[in-house]
This record gives sequence, C-alpha cells and structure tokens, in this order.
Amino acid sequence: MKIHEYQAKELLRARGIPVPLGHVATTVDEAVAAVRPLVEESGNPVVVVKSQIHAGGRGKGRFVEHPDLGGVTVVTEGIEGGIEATEARVRELAEAKLGSTLVTVQTGADGKQVNRLYLEQGIDIDRELYLSVVLDRSRSRNTVMASTEGGTEIEEVAAHTPEKIVRQSIDPAFGLLPFEATRVADALGLTGDAHRNGVTFLRTLASATVDLDADLVEVNPLVVTSVGKVMALDAKMSFEGNALYRHPDVEAMRDESEEDPAELLASEHGLSFIKLDGSIGCMVNGAGLAMATMDIIKYVGGEPANFLDVGGGADKDQVAAAFKIITRDANVKGIFVNIFGGIMRCDTIATGVVEAVKEVGLEVPLVVRLEGTNVELGKRIIDESGLNVVSASDMKDGAEKIVELTA
Repeated sequence: MKIHEYQAKELLRARGIPVPLGHVATTVDEAVAAVRPLVEESGNPVVVVKSQIHAGGRGKGRFVEHPDLGGVTVVTEGIEGGIEATEARVRELAEAKLGSTLVTVQTGADGKQVNRLYLEQGIDIDRELYLSVVLDRSRSRNTVMASTEGGTEIEEVAAHTPEKIVRQSIDPAFGLLPFEATRVADALGLTGDAHRNGVTFLRTLASATVDLDADLVEVNPLVVTSVGKVMALDAKMSFEGNALYRHPDVEAMRDESEEDPAELLASEHGLSFIKLDGSIGCMVNGAGLAMATMDIIKYVGGEPANFLDVGGGADKDQVAAAFKIITRDANVKGIFVNIFGGIMRCDTIATGVVEAVKEVGLEVPLVVRLEGTNVELGKRIIDESGLNVVSASDMKDGAEKIVELTA
C-alpha cells in the first residue's frame, strides 16, 4: 500500500524525523486558508504548493489542462508583495491544479487527477541528497541506498552514474549501527553539524522503516540547510499489505482513488492481482503456477496482461469475480485459464467461469487447461455449457493455443 507525501511526513514527524512545516488542502479555500498560519509559523514568506498523487517526478511533470504548470510550484510573491500576494497566487494555483490531470514519468501518458495539495514552508537549501531504506528481498533484509545526486530519480542515477550510489545492508538483529550510519554520512560528504544530524537521521529512518513494516521509505531530496540541519523535503512510503493489521493508523491513510480499480476490486474479493501491459489475460491458482504461466506465455511469443492468483481455496463467486476483472481490461485479446486442482477443485473453477461468462459475455478467445481434483467433472461442466472454449492438454499447449488465437 502506498500513501501520499503529506501522510508520509506525518509518520516521519511523529518519530522525530525533521520535515518542513506543511498543511494539506482538498479545496481552493482550504489552500488559501493554510497560507497565513504556515507563513506565520515558519517565519518564511516563501510557500511551496505540491500536488499529491501516488507517483514520483511531480516536479518535472506537467498538467494536461495547463502545460506550462508543473506539479510543484514555489510561490515567492510574498517576499515583496506580502502575505496577500501569496494568498492570491496560491488561489490561482489551487484553482488550476485541483481536479486537473498531472502527467509524470511514473504515471504514464494518462496521468493522474490531483485531488489534494500540500502547502509547505520554503527551505533554505544548501545541498540536495538522495536517501532511501528499501527491502532487499534477495537478502531478506533492509538496505540503505544513498547518493549525492538528490532530486534525481534513482533509476537514472543507477543507469548513468552507478558509482554515486552508496549501499549499506542492515542486519535485522542490530539495526543500522552508528559506524554504518557514519560510513554513509561520510560517503555523502557531510561534515560538522550536518554530519552529526545526518547520522541521527539515518538511524531514525532505518528504525522507522522496521517499526512501520514499510518495504520502501524514500526521501528525495534529503536536504541540508545552510546551518547544517538535515530534513526530508520529500517522502515516499509503501507498506507490506499483510502487516497492515498491526498499523490501523497507516491503513486509515489508504486512498482508494489512487489505486488501480481492477486491483482494488481484486483485493475486495481476496484475490492476488497485478495489472501488466500484455494482451493475454491469465487466471491461475497458486502464485508459483501463475509465474510459470506468465513465463510460458512469453516463451511462446505472447505477453501476459496480468498476474492473477485465485488461491487454493477460492469459491465460485471469487472465480467469477476474477474472470470479470480480466474481461474489463480493454487490452485483453484472449484469456488463458490454467488450473491445477489440489485443494482447489476443477469443478469449482469451471462453474465460476461458466457463470461469469454468462453474466458478462465472452468476446475474446478462451483457452482452459484443467488438471487435478475433479478434473473430469470440471471439463464436463465446460463442455455442456455451450461456451466457445478451447481445451488444452497441458500448460504449454494452452499457451501456444491462446497466443495463436490472439495473433
């Protein structure tokens, strides 16, 4: 699960991690009303208006309706014109940004609608750095990634200047130790107060990542001020969904309007679903078989449109929901149902597919491979349904058939 920048900063602030002052707004009037208390509290006439969506690259992004306007705007009118000038400019920006579509490198061409703005105090920035704590699944432990190239997408740094990325693995038994944090701070070129503050920041951020069951906490940029303060100027977090029951405060931050509708529907039915860019919809039971199914589709020349695991104990209603999710994807040109019945019975799958097809219709080729518990009954249910279904003898045969039918 992902959250917005302002929510991530709330969580960081609560754990003693320095972040700028800010106020969230969902309407134009709320944005304007936030200006005066923000300026008075910070003592800084500069205000930054940040669009809140679940995507990076907002500063370089552009609005479809306002191509000259970026996702992040620094308002400096108050330096000479006073707070009234700031309020007037914020009103203009809020009217333009709220409800408009922001396109960034991470949203794709369709972009995302901006429904929230975050008004933040201006900061006297001396240096911009990159910092994240990310779960390294290959080593089963968190890893600190840091770079002097703050404000730049880490993928871009890795592609062009990988030597500028510092990595420090964290032993889960001890956390990020002082000497390890010092090593990272040294690599970032921090000195004096900035070095001491940086070490504290690093260790606190690493602890917060574990406490929150986050699989990513990214601060980009991490800024150093002219007086040696170290602050999170931006923050991105994502969390392990299976651990959210331990964090009701985090789960309450979920913004369903930012999530893919198909993935949201799948979660409501207890299905594991991830949308991909291909054209062959897959419905499989078991994560391992689902991965193998996607692999063999690619092997025979196709591209999977999704990862969809209905699990080992799905009922016919869940199967029907899974089928509906696949058919709602306009990119899907064919569907491959690949079931190995162990705990999951083949007749349950067959019944769910038949009921779903009768309800939503079938406008693309459908290939079904069934094997295992009650396989003969499952095949008979499909054969007697009158549906235009192609049977497959095994997984490769099914993949080859659906790729051929969608060619």
